[in-house]
Amino acid sequence: MKNLIIASTSTLHGGEYLDYILPELKQHFKDCATLLFVPFARPSGISEQEYTEKVSLAFSKINIKVEGLHEFEDKQSAIQSAKGIFVGGGNTFLLVAQLYKFEIMGVLAEAVKNGTPYLGTSAGSNITGLTMQTTNDMPIVYPPSFQTLGLIPFNLNPHYLDADRQSNHMGETRETRIKEFHQFNSIPVLGLREGSWLEVKGEKITLKGNLKARLFRKSTNPEELHPESDLSTLK
Repeated sequence: MKNLIIASTSTLHGGEYLDYILPELKQHFKDCATLLFVPFARPSGISEQEYTEKVSLAFSKINIKVEGLHEFEDKQSAIQSAKGIFVGGGNTFLLVAQLYKFEIMGVLAEAVKNGTPYLGTSAGSNITGLTMQTTNDMPIVYPPSFQTLGLIPFNLNPHYLDADRQSNHMGETRETRIKEFHQFNSIPVLGLREGSWLEVKGEKITLKGNLKARLFRKSTNPEELHPESDLSTLK
């Protein structure tokens, strides 16, 4: 049975890394003494080792040891034997390119479908959807495919921001970019605001946190979804 937490972000404004969601993670990974961390997205260009150390510090607060996937020569076996998996945020293009490079996209999907508890934040959340095409990230590398894990039957836009009507900024809003995506694609897109996450238990998908999420469908006006909304039938 699938068991996922898919979070918009790792850090809330003014808070420490993962602190806002640590109580949920303590329960989510309650049977995991050790967690396998996938550091490939490398936010701000930090090294995989630096990223793993940052995650280790956060999970030490709930007495979970962290091992970085970059440390394993046989990455497929490491994923298959992991008791829990966390894919961190950063650049989604880089993350997806690395997962394909090491031939572990399918292995990771199978492990999570078979019940390995999974946490994704930001880029690690983007890849749980059908494709990575609704990421906010710059294409700093060229992945061989935009297809991702397909653990949920729609796409995500983490860090979703509403348009600021008081701002003089003339660039595209997130809503504009998602509308552009829907000119060529019919996949629904869920805009996850900061501090929100999805809880996936088997085939049930529930919006968690205190904020609404914004749902976009092709040729349809956006819809605001309240916390505890059931997204299981969204396709």
